[in-house]
Amino acid sequence: MCIRSDTDHRLIAFRGKCAATDFLLYVAIMFGLPNVSEASDAPPFKVGQRTFLPNGILRVELWSPFQPTSVSLRILVPDTRAEIAPAVAVEQRCFLFILPVERGEENRYGDGLQTIAALGLHKRFDWIVVAPTFAQLPWYCDHPTSAHIRQESHMIEAVVPAMDQLYPSHRPVRLLLGFSKSGWGAVSLMLRQPELFHAAAVWDAPLMIAAPNRYGMAAIFGTQANFDRYSLPQRLQESAGVLRRTKRLAIFGYNGFRADMSEFHQWLVELQIPHDFADGPKQQHHWDGGWVPRCIDSLAQMAADAAIAPNR
Repeated sequence: MCIRSDTDHRLIAFRGKCAATDFLLYVAIMFGLPNVSEASDAPPFKVGQRTFLPNGILRVELWSPFQPTSVSLRILVPDTRAEIAPAVAVEQRCFLFILPVERGEENRYGDGLQTIAALGLHKRFDWIVVAPTFAQLPWYCDHPTSAHIRQESHMIEAVVPAMDQLYPSHRPVRLLLGFSKSGWGAVSLMLRQPELFHAAAVWDAPLMIAAPNRYGMAAIFGTQANFDRYSLPQRLQESAGVLRRTKRLAIFGYNGFRADMSEFHQWLVELQIPHDFADGPKQQHHWDGGWVPRCIDSLAQMAADAAIAPNR
């Protein structure tokens, strides 16, 4: 099921059969009406068709009111039998969210999920690994006016609860991995949602960028004022007290953003926030650039700490 609007969000076209509740939710979001999903206790997302892909990947269609079209979750599980077995709640699961740097399932800079699969890291650490997609260039923020460019809300209110629905657990541990713009997004999500995400590892990201004037940011952030709400140095200062309790960040390597990575590291040092850091080596700006294993090793240690002391 997919709902799509035109650019000014005035016309709605339906592709397939749409449930009445989906339609009412969409109208409520567009026109600022009360959220019917809250009134009916229905989740603001819908999990759709499941397709098995090569390399043991499960592709799940996902619709949420925060994106203009249906998008997808591509999932790796350590035991392929779990892909088709009924999901039952366990005490704890560890989820690794591979944050994309491109819209949809484009792969000019590689495919993070395929990198994890090729290295067998999901089996090594017994993690459920998921790569969400976005209809727009992902910057992991909410646009100030467009109801259909709300990427942070999509992550928080659709992607995470959809994974919890598919693979329930009583104490989920959630990790974030990204580079470039998705590295920026990983840090932003962790700083803004520290109770939801436990740790983030990033490589070669523009962490100190001060204005949404490059890399396709303007269309996603909308305004400087909205970007300022997400400013990483500002959020870091506000979250310092929480982040001092245990190590939750890893900042590694570079290609084009060495100055940003080093300056962000200095902010962490000055704020006395524990973290992993390495200035190099310089590697290819690509998911297959060779930097993923180091990030995963750091996340594994932080995940173990979170599992031992979940109430940080």
